[in-house]
Amino acid sequence: MRIAHEIVETNSTPERLYLVAIPNGGVPLARHLAQNLTSLVGSEPRVGILDTTLYRDDLTTRGTRPRLRRTEMPSSVDDRAVILVEDVVSTGRTIRAAMDALMDFGRPRTVKVVALVDRGHRELPIKIDYVGKNIPTQAGEKVIFRVGDEAGEDAGPLEVVVAVSQEEGQSASEQGRLGEER
Repeated sequence: MRIAHEIVETNSTPERLYLVAIPNGGVPLARHLAQNLTSLVGSEPRVGILDTTLYRDDLTTRGTRPRLRRTEMPSSVDDRAVILVEDVVSTGRTIRAAMDALMDFGRPRTVKVVALVDRGHRELPIKIDYVGKNIPTQAGEKVIFRVGDEAGEDAGPLEVVVAVSQEEGQSASEQGRLGEER
C-alpha cells in the first residue's frame, strides 16, 4: 500500500495512470497495485502486460531461442503517466527493453518504474522511482520470493523477499517451496 500512496502523491492526475507489467513477476504486482490505487483514488488505472523479449540487447548472445510471452495492452499509452512494473530489478536491461517496447504503443507523457526489489548492480543509467525494498546482493545470488499462498494463488499478499546463492535457490525452486527467481 505504501508504494500506491507514493504513486498518488507524485502524480497530479491519477486518472491518467497506466500500469504496464513486465512478465512474469510484474504481473501480480501490477494487479495488486491497481487494487490499492483504486481504493485510494476511486478510479481503476489501466493495466497492461508488455513482453520485452524481442527488445532485449542479449538476443544474439543467447544460445537458445527465447520464449515469447503474451503482450496485452488494452489501449494506447499516448499522454498517459506510464508506470513500468517489475518484480526484481538488477542491471536495468529489462527496464531499457521495456521502454523500447513501450514506444510501439504510443508516446507516454511520463514513464516511471516501480520494483518490489532493487538489487543494485546497474549496467545502465536506470532509476527506480518507487521501490518496495532495496536488497544488496552479490553477483552470484538470486532473489526468490513468493506471491500468494502456498498453492500458488496470486490473490494473496506479496511476501517479503530473501537473497540466496544460486545453488540454494535452485534446490528451493526444485522443491516447489518458492516462486520466482531473479
